Amino acid sequence: MTIELRHLRAFLAIADEGNVTRAAARLHLSQPALSRTLRQLEDHLGARLVDRSTHHLELTAEGQTFRDKARVALAAVETALDPAGLRSWPLRLGHTWAALGDHTVPLLRRWDETHPGIPLELLRIDDRTAGLTQGQVDVAVLRGAVNSAGLRTEPLLSEQRVVVMPADSPLAALPRVTLADLTPHPIAVNTVSGTTTLDLWPPAIRPVATIEVTNTDEWLIAIAAGRAVGISTSATPSNHMHPSLVYRPLADAPTVPVLLAWREGPGHPALPHLVALVHEVIAAGNA
Repeated sequence: MTIELRHLRAFLAIADEGNVTRAAARLHLSQPALSRTLRQLEDHLGARLVDRSTHHLELTAEGQTFRDKARVALAAVETALDPAGLRSWPLRLGHTWAALGDHTVPLLRRWDETHPGIPLELLRIDDRTAGLTQGQVDVAVLRGAVNSAGLRTEPLLSEQRVVVMPADSPLAALPRVTLADLTPHPIAVNTVSGTTTLDLWPPAIRPVATIEVTNTDEWLIAIAAGRAVGISTSATPSNHMHPSLVYRPLADAPTVPVLLAWREGPGHPALPHLVALVHEVIAAGNA
């Protein structure tokens, strides 16, 4: 049979809800109709996508892989069918925090000068790949290791790590901070898009505690409130300056790679121009 968009929407609703009843209510369908649609999709693919052996549905390994593909496909179709897209086709650049740091504004200005007919939209999305694997953006600035399948990456630069602390922290008196200096302090860890884990420290000097957050705003608030200190990169100060925060270099930690990433296969036709311009702007800024 022919697979339609409703099959993708049905599967994604089940994947998101983990429950056929809730997924059916979300789609305004009966449970039998939703289950039938899922079976049709599985028959077409020749694979079981959902493990129905427990009360709370779980995706199989094949289902997890297909979930990302289905989200990208559905997002691409919705973008193509958006009437506003007939007048212009924006190029969406995602980031989880800090974008390209000090290079961000020069990039946007240069793009507007050289490609006035193609809007470049800068989107902050709190997701490990800044919405790239879900089809929310066309290309993304990412930091650290990128392990998602189906992505192409190109290295841009490396950034030094910095310690972020409340202005009244005793650490603010130090010109540079070491990992050992941080051991007595709770560390704010962004578990969704951050680049810091306890593995950054040798086992003998790991911090006493962590405070887990899920986005940059929560991370900054926890630090400003004096509940923790944080570790970020040299791109952060220019984007998140505040009187209650102080930044100091972290002396003995490895740098963080910054990458440009996009999905394999057909993409926005202006993507190669953006990749080239990003390299030009970074080179000019570092000259």
